[in-house]
Amino acid sequence: MRGVAASSRFELVAVADVDEGARQRAEDAFCGIRTFATHEEMFAACPTDVVCVATWPPSHLPITEAALDLPLTGIVVEKPLGDTAQAGRRIAELIKRRGLPVAVPHGLLVAEHSTEIMARVKNGEIGELKLVEIECCGWDIINAGIHWLNLFVMLTGLEPVRYVLANCDSRTRTYRDGMQVETNAVTYVETVSGVRAVMATGDYVTVSRDGKGTLFRLVGTAGMLEFWGWESAYRLTNAAHPEGTLLSVAAGARSNHQKHLENLAAQMDAGTPDYAVLESSLMALDLCEAAYVSSRHGCAVPMPLAEFEPPAPTDWDPGKPYGGDGGGRNGRELPPGGEPLW
Repeated sequence: MRGVAASSRFELVAVADVDEGARQRAEDAFCGIRTFATHEEMFAACPTDVVCVATWPPSHLPITEAALDLPLTGIVVEKPLGDTAQAGRRIAELIKRRGLPVAVPHGLLVAEHSTEIMARVKNGEIGELKLVEIECCGWDIINAGIHWLNLFVMLTGLEPVRYVLANCDSRTRTYRDGMQVETNAVTYVETVSGVRAVMATGDYVTVSRDGKGTLFRLVGTAGMLEFWGWESAYRLTNAAHPEGTLLSVAAGARSNHQKHLENLAAQMDAGTPDYAVLESSLMALDLCEAAYVSSRHGCAVPMPLAEFEPPAPTDWDPGKPYGGDGGGRNGRELPPGGEPLW
């Protein structure tokens, strides 16, 4: 709402929220807007050119379907596109069928410090990217990891992923933003060329820099970049900066949401939709869901996720002494690297 109101390209005219207090705060903050208790009421009484769907993930698909019945010229759907990869793919399919310009506001794709970091990686300033390590306290795979894995997807040039392997602790029965989430989790992603992401998420993650709630380490063959989520700075270590140099980046006046909105306006001006961010967001959503599926079934999930079939349950218990019966294979006799699973 602030991004819309701050932009000369848009006029904020109406807001729907199920919470009466939220509607009152919106009316107080944005003079002259209309507020509604449901999106159905708003669409019927106040159809607009652009709709922003910024609700909890399970509601994205039905609200987007309803919005697409309007004569829209553009649409914004917050990340994650849906609560499942299937819902996200359906939303993308419906938007593309309309040929409609779209924005999915992944802030790290437009923030000044992260765009500078991506440019340095692309220019080879840390050599060939090999590892993206992510530490994130107080958040989870689906609500924050969708941002982090989207950045990984972009850093690797949307390279196909070989598999995802994850384990999620669920003992505290935590929920966030309408989704059941992990207490703590580790997610491992490997692309077909072997670039890895290792992501620790949850409520009890110890971030290995004092005072930071999120940390990224981008490790290459010739250096390393470290940054801290939304903080507008990063540390570069390479041959030119062997001791590591802290680089601060001036943040622009526009918010990340405003930048995405104005990118949407540019698509609308050109009459040509750009689905690059939509596709990267879908790929990241696949990785998020694959992590939960991996933990649920206790196995690696080969990609693409849509083709995954859960394996049969097994009684094999790694770490337990082998009793000499019950089948199995002798790891000493396997060829180097073992036999491929997929």
